[in-house]
This record gives sequence, structure tokens and C-alpha cells, in this order.
Amino acid sequence: MEFRDQVVAAYQKIQDEICSSLELADGKSKFEEEIWSREGGGGGRTRIMQNGNVIEKGGVNFSAVHGKLPAAVKEAFKVDSDDFFATGVSIVMHPSNPFVPIIHMNIRYFEMDEQTRWFGGGIDLTPHYVIDTDARYFHHLLKQTCDEFDASFYQKFKARADDYFYIKHREETRGVGGIFYDRLKPDNTGLSFDQILDFSVAVGNTFIPAYTELIDRNRDADFTAEQQEWQYLRRSRYAEFNLVYDAGTKFGLETNGRIESILMSLPPLAKWGYNFQAAADSAESDTLSKLKKGINWV
Repeated sequence: MEFRDQVVAAYQKIQDEICSSLELADGKSKFEEEIWSREGGGGGRTRIMQNGNVIEKGGVNFSAVHGKLPAAVKEAFKVDSDDFFATGVSIVMHPSNPFVPIIHMNIRYFEMDEQTRWFGGGIDLTPHYVIDTDARYFHHLLKQTCDEFDASFYQKFKARADDYFYIKHREETRGVGGIFYDRLKPDNTGLSFDQILDFSVAVGNTFIPAYTELIDRNRDADFTAEQQEWQYLRRSRYAEFNLVYDAGTKFGLETNGRIESILMSLPPLAKWGYNFQAAADSAESDTLSKLKKGINWV
């Protein structure tokens, strides 16, 4: 089996397992699947859950595409070849309860030839209300996963997440971060490609224990109409980041990806209130004070 086929099989298994576990956690909604093909080569499996007990809208998408890279992407990647192969799993969950956080995960593999190939990905948490114990739990799990492979990974990838998931025009992080990495290969990790695949799979397998625990902690929390309005405002920040800065969104659009799958990350409902000011000493102002780079959650 070619290496790329091993990656595809591993990522499809992760998609299947995460979908099954989320259906159990939600208890009501089921994923709807769309099989799609890309005109330039390859395709994927889009799976969307909507209007559940917990998940208002969420997607767990798998894709494996190939073809010719557009000139703009070649320049951004600083590569000379035209032919590419890319596969990955991308997840975004928008819950209905403001005290259950938004979560995002992406694990991916990109290949042009034997010399030009790498892994990327990450997982991050965007609470509408930052709950310190939840943020610490999430980061501890990520550190445990990273430490199994390299003791330096967590701090390095956590700092990259803080930098990457930063909304520059708002001067705030998208949430409490997580880990983010790109272009992992043997010469910059000391690991073989097989070991880096194992790490990528381990990150994927961290999703369910992390998110189902946070769902169980918060799914039955009471909330007011005002707290839901705040949730819609925080969702608008999420949408702004994905449309302005997110590299995966840009790559998908520039390589003629499937629009519905690319934009499944957007929330079902968001609001842009004019010049919202959080009241002093409120839960909202406390959350804003923690949307900063460099917070040590472990």
C-alpha cells in the first residue's frame, strides 16, 4: 500500500469513529452524508449534523483531492511542481447551548513528490464563555497527546495556535487556542513519516474524549436570552476569522474545492451588533480578558 493510501485509510477511520461518537453524545441528530467529486481530481465525504439536542450545526468532512496547483498556491507554498495530492479531516461543531464551546479540528497531509510532502493540522477550542476548568482540561489532554511523541511539541504548537487563531482586526484570539502545526516532516521533527502519521492520528483521536467531556459538563446549563445573544456575537467573530484569515478556507477556494464543504465551518446563525460593550465585572468581560495570546492553561 502506498503511503498516501495509508493516510487516506487512517483519516477515513477517524471520520467514521468521530461521527459515531458524536451521534451518541448528541442523542438525537444523525449525520447526513454527501459523496462528492472534484472536477480537477478526487473528492470526499461531507457529513453534516443539524438541529440536535446539543449540536445546532456541525460538520465532519473527509477529502482526498489531486490535480494541478494554481499559480497563487504554488507561490504561497514556495514550490515549483504543479501536481499535488492532499487529504484530510476537517471538523467544526457549533452547539446550541452558549456554555458548550465551539470546537475545530483539522488533520491533513499534502504531497507533491517524494521530497515535497508534509503533515499539518491542529485542534482548538472557542468557548462563548471561557470556563477555566474546561480550558485547562482541554489543554492537558493536548499536552498528553503531544508528549507521547516529543516533549517540545505542546509548547511549540500551542504558541503557533495562539499566533494563528488571532483575529488581528479585533486584537483578540478566536478562543482559548489549542495546538497548530504545519509542514511536519522528518527533517524538522526527527520523526519518520510513519511516526508523524501516528501523531496526526493521535491528534484526531483526542477529539472525542475532549469534546464529549465538555458536552457532558455543560449541555444542561440554563441560559438567558442575553447569553444567547452573546453566543451569536462570538459566532460572528468565528465567521470573521474563517473568511478573512483561515488558510484551509483559502486553499479550498483556490483549488476549486466544494463550496458547501469548505463553508460548513460557518455557524447557522450569528449577529454583528454595533459597538457592543461588555459590562464591567460581567462574565462577558471576563471572557474577553482571556482572549489573549500566551495564557498558560497547563
